[in-house]
Amino acid sequence: MAETKVIDVLQLRRTAKETKRHVIVMRILGLLVIILVAVIAIAYAISYFYDKYGSFTVKINKYDMMRQGLTLSEEPDFNKTNSVLNADIVYDMTNISGSDLPENIDMINGSHNGESYIAYTFYLINAGDDTISYDGEMTIENVTNSVDEAVRVALYINGEKTIYGKTKSNGTGKESDCDSEFTSSTVVMNTRKTGFKPQAKDKYTVVIWLEGNDPDCTDELIGGTLKLGMDFKIVETT
Repeated sequence: MAETKVIDVLQLRRTAKETKRHVIVMRILGLLVIILVAVIAIAYAISYFYDKYGSFTVKINKYDMMRQGLTLSEEPDFNKTNSVLNADIVYDMTNISGSDLPENIDMINGSHNGESYIAYTFYLINAGDDTISYDGEMTIENVTNSVDEAVRVALYINGEKTIYGKTKSNGTGKESDCDSEFTSSTVVMNTRKTGFKPQAKDKYTVVIWLEGNDPDCTDELIGGTLKLGMDFKIVETT
């Protein structure tokens, strides 16, 4: 009987240690799960915020990239293919005059924002073997507080500059500092390139700012956000 009691005590001690070890392991696993969920939640929140409120995104059809080699790059001598590019966000952007923008603003690759403007330069490259034609469309993907009423978008295509803005609020045409009106309430502009040969590159620079000389640039726009996107797609191959 004494021997049986000793064995029972050892078994109880062993069971207690195993239970304690199990509790510790479960706590560690629980903590790891919490950390993993937090990381995923943060990543999702960042992705959601950028997708909804990010300043400017460039995309090409992945099928066009895989099938015809159309690709995007922040550098003219690209070393990897991209189907999506994102410009950096500018927070708390205040209004300025377009005449205050740097003269060489289209000479710097990638994101090169100022305190009160967004500037982004990228390249569309035909890395395939066929001559193609492509369409490009810039759209307003998200806007709040009607901030687009005073927004200006300067687009440089291979150095040729065009300034876009919304039609005057009284409906009488383009603003005096603009070359062209937005195509619609959701489309800034459209472009088409034909005869885009293999290894050809088109350089794009997009500049976005709030035009202080626009009559619609009022305090009501404070806190507004704007997200623009530009999509490219192949329309013909030869």
